[in-house]
Amino acid sequence: MDNLADNLATTAERHGDHIALKLDETEIPYAALDAASARVAGLLRLRGIGAGARVGIMLPNVPQFAVAYYGVLRAGAVVVPMNPLLKAREVEFYLADSEARLVFAWHEFAAAAEAGATAAGAETVGVTPGPFERLLASVEPKAEVVGMEGDDTAVILYTSGTTGKPKGAELTHANLGLNVEAAVDLLGLDAHSVVLGVLPLFHAFGQTCAMNAAVAVGATLSLISRFNASKALEIIERDRVTAFEGVPTMYVAMLHAPDSETYDTSSLRVCMSGGAAMPIEVMHGFEQRFGCTVLEGYGLSETSPMASFNHPDRERKPGSIGTPVTGVEMKVVDDNGNDVPQGESGEILIRGHNVMKGYWRRPEATAEAIRDGWFHSGDIGRVDEDGYFFIVDRKKELIIRGGYNVYPREIEEVIYEHPAVREAAVIGIPHPELGEEVGAAIALKPGTTATEAEIRDHVKSNVAAYKYPRHVWFMDELPKGATGKILKREIKPPVGVPAAKGVS
Repeated sequence: MDNLADNLATTAERHGDHIALKLDETEIPYAALDAASARVAGLLRLRGIGAGARVGIMLPNVPQFAVAYYGVLRAGAVVVPMNPLLKAREVEFYLADSEARLVFAWHEFAAAAEAGATAAGAETVGVTPGPFERLLASVEPKAEVVGMEGDDTAVILYTSGTTGKPKGAELTHANLGLNVEAAVDLLGLDAHSVVLGVLPLFHAFGQTCAMNAAVAVGATLSLISRFNASKALEIIERDRVTAFEGVPTMYVAMLHAPDSETYDTSSLRVCMSGGAAMPIEVMHGFEQRFGCTVLEGYGLSETSPMASFNHPDRERKPGSIGTPVTGVEMKVVDDNGNDVPQGESGEILIRGHNVMKGYWRRPEATAEAIRDGWFHSGDIGRVDEDGYFFIVDRKKELIIRGGYNVYPREIEEVIYEHPAVREAAVIGIPHPELGEEVGAAIALKPGTTATEAEIRDHVKSNVAAYKYPRHVWFMDELPKGATGKILKREIKPPVGVPAAKGVS
């Protein structure tokens, strides 16, 4: 059997009394996590949901996420992870596109979840601590793990790229299982490790390198439901955390927390950074302050996510995303697909066990992304004489705000729904804490009026809170090229707003 849920069943047999999950004062041993996941599988069976069916999980970083996740996989079904901050229209798209029959939704976000699920024709199972556990207790557990092939889809992770509607990257049991092995190896995890769970579990990085990696070896995952630098340091001290994975903005916040030197973080041994480039001075400062090793790397939702990393037993090159992880190949090519000379820039291509099966029911998009066996990342990079890769430029328009991806096209489409808007362009603006902030330049239709607040509120009511533009400004005309395409690189925010990404 190649079901990713086998990792939990095996670990529960070997380390049943080890603490699997912690959240504040709550502690759940592996035996209890395994038993609860079996009851989720039983609940799905009662609802007529079996192998291959899609099930949404719209939960924050709480123990119930792991319970639902492994229960869905145990039943042979496919997990569709969803940001709990999604609004109703977004929920409807995720569930309708994946044809999910059911969604587990956190009680604090039930209204949006239920409205979106109803519109998509899906059932909602509310997850409220206490009532949810009582519901599971009333269900006959389904203890056996459904046998799966390695190429069977385990998770559909939605990612937009930079254009169009979000696409569901189909990650298989083998994709995820082998990427978990790579993460365990890089981090040196074992049953005595304690992993800090601050990355969102609905994202590939947190799922693979924190939750699934911890479960594979019987380590403890100590969760934080919403990142806060002082809280993270407090948990590192309290639980003697040994491994931490995060995005650069988290490292910046922890390094500059006013009380950072008051915590005992001597247990912290190794850290992983991904999602965006980490400033070299931040890496050095973090390592000196907290006495740990920071490994920077690179990956995408489509690559499960790890593609390359700096390795603890080799030279670490600051500013580099390291070398490909075991079983993965990478190269840099020009626009014609030819390898570029060493040191020159080109598109990064990836091949290996980590590359997704394809985009869910998007054969054209899959054919465009995976050509001749190589996944085309859309990211620009270079490789040095030692085989170390460096990112030169992220996908041109992608905005990474506090570790969350914001896709300009999605926000622009919502802005265009406002009756006064003629043209809109969404760009990233440097931000000292978040990395980037979302900005929108807008040209109005003749004879119409709108205020910055109206535009912001319009977008805010239709997308998750981290996506709406904090900076809105109006222009008579947006700059365009010869073909009429808006030239975002020529858009400059007004005085008082920091210069836009790529604009001096």
